[in-house]
Amino acid sequence: MLTKEENDLLTQTDAGTPGGILLRSFWQPAALSEELPFDSAPIRIRIFGEDLVLFRDDAGSPGLLGLHCPHRAADLSYGRCEDGGLRCLYHGWLFDAAGNCTEQPGEPAESDFKTKVKQTAYPCKEQAGLIFTYMGQGEPPLLPAYPALQAGDGQWFVTKFFQECNYLQGNEGNLDPEHLSFLHRAFINDPRANADLVKGGEASFDMLLGKDKAPVIEIEETNYGLRIFTTRNAEEGETFLRLTNYVFPNMNAFPGGVGGTPADQGHGMHWHVPIDDTHHWKYQLTTVWAGSLDKTKLNAGNVGDLKPDYHLHRNTENRFLQNRGEMKDTTFAGMGFNIQVHDVWATAGEGPIQDRTTEHLGYTDKVITAARRQLLDAVRTVQEGGEPKYVARDAGSNSFGHMVSFNEVGPKSTDWHSLWQERIPK
Repeated sequence: MLTKEENDLLTQTDAGTPGGILLRSFWQPAALSEELPFDSAPIRIRIFGEDLVLFRDDAGSPGLLGLHCPHRAADLSYGRCEDGGLRCLYHGWLFDAAGNCTEQPGEPAESDFKTKVKQTAYPCKEQAGLIFTYMGQGEPPLLPAYPALQAGDGQWFVTKFFQECNYLQGNEGNLDPEHLSFLHRAFINDPRANADLVKGGEASFDMLLGKDKAPVIEIEETNYGLRIFTTRNAEEGETFLRLTNYVFPNMNAFPGGVGGTPADQGHGMHWHVPIDDTHHWKYQLTTVWAGSLDKTKLNAGNVGDLKPDYHLHRNTENRFLQNRGEMKDTTFAGMGFNIQVHDVWATAGEGPIQDRTTEHLGYTDKVITAARRQLLDAVRTVQEGGEPKYVARDAGSNSFGHMVSFNEVGPKSTDWHSLWQERIPK
């Protein structure tokens, strides 16, 4: 368990807090690209407790500014995207994506007042259907070259889900391999999306998870966080391996699907980004390494569950539409097949910010314990004025080809600790 002080350090993410400074030291998703089409209106967003406006300039490049005009606090999300920036409707002040005030139409022609006004601004980059921002101090680091962000057109699918809880408990839900044998288990295949067999075996993912509910869990430290080996008994003489990753500080990477060969499976990423301390967005990015992604199949998993505003129809107010009859022979949780619904139930049910001083961690929580240790070490580095580990400042530290993930069944004699090296996409 954590002390109250440690829990506060990791869960408080507003500007100036140690946890907020840590997360702001990394590029973070600010929105989906589809939320801000070219020539669309600016949109209000809230991230790390700050109210901001996201817009595209005349060239289509994204910019992120403080929501309120520094003149007299008008709402810039109503502004005009023109002349290389965002123009306030109140008095026509114009701001570029760097926060410079480039025009003040009402000021005398000889005035240099505009050079003395600077709006809050954060740099943006766009990749793999996501608009990223860097909200930290100083020169931005490199945008991490995670494999999922390197996928070509047609090889990625991205969406997001609103979660009513602190970002940390959302991400820690990803770092618990045992819960897959319970919370997400289905007794039949999802009728909306065909279930594939796990590579190397003849059993489905759900069958393998249900067969052995007490996995062996091992971890290795890497230059991005943790590599997680979870092995379960399969058929006689065989083992089921699931290889996943904790990606520091608020992500994880996991098999993006089952079936096919590991090299063309690709993988998924969950990226948990604070809106404030008690709400966050869970961004889901799924990629394949070869061929094209079946986006219809992936969309099918969300049909009927996700609203246009990226909130789930099933939520705490309607008790996630849990069906006790469904629990008898269809799904373990009785909340449909969408694992995002299950995750929101689990993490929101812990409360807005989980009280980790009362928990009792066991063997299956070893990944969570290790990840917290990395986070606390990094927060203390930040408190001492240093830069946390894992920030990529050069090409050498921005290499992540060894971040692989897969599901596979094989002989118990297989060296599972080195198999991942053979599964690196060529």
